[in-house]
Amino acid sequence: MKYETSYRKRRVAPLAPRPSFRPSLRPAPPPRRRGTAGPSRYPADTRGRSMADSDLQLVARHIRSFPDFPIPGVLFRDISPLLKDPDSFRASISLLANHLKKTHGSKIDYVVGLDSRGFLFGPSLAQELGLGFVLIRKRGKLPGPTVSASYTLEYGKAELEIQKDALEPGQKVVIVDDLLATGGTMHTACELLGQLQAEVLECVSLVELTSLKGREKLGAVPFFSLLQYE
Repeated sequence: MKYETSYRKRRVAPLAPRPSFRPSLRPAPPPRRRGTAGPSRYPADTRGRSMADSDLQLVARHIRSFPDFPIPGVLFRDISPLLKDPDSFRASISLLANHLKKTHGSKIDYVVGLDSRGFLFGPSLAQELGLGFVLIRKRGKLPGPTVSASYTLEYGKAELEIQKDALEPGQKVVIVDDLLATGGTMHTACELLGQLQAEVLECVSLVELTSLKGREKLGAVPFFSLLQYE
């Protein structure tokens, strides 16, 4: 007996055609560099000024005043809150660095800091600019051969020193300190650097007491400060 097996043909629906890729006619946006912000509706220079103003306000908020310190009649400007706050300290360094980059470009060889509070800002400023840092200290604090210069204080005289091999003749520097008052220390530092035949491009400080007219004592050397008080 023959067995015949019949198979019913199964009707299979045809596959739907794949949609063809149609490239967009809209141009692709330019690639964004890592760490950069997206497009802004404000011009770049306006945005930069706004950021700088915001940083300067941040710095100013972290400077406090103490009347009659260290002697009666003196209003002391205290930078301790600024040093405690990373954001405001970083802002102060950025503002000083941006000023120096804009003014001098790549002409600066070293940042020079004054004993002692210039040491709080000088190394960070030098790092921000990609430069080395040089010390100017009070007498007797540096080893090896030094050169010195003296200046007059209300109660006597003081001396500043720098190591003889700290700089080569013709090298260009900027001097940084936390505050400019009468200008005596900054002026003496310029004289001291002149003994090494270094060129002082500019002096900068965080705070300036304008009523004491310290910048006038610097003569032809340019001076810049972030905050000015009477």
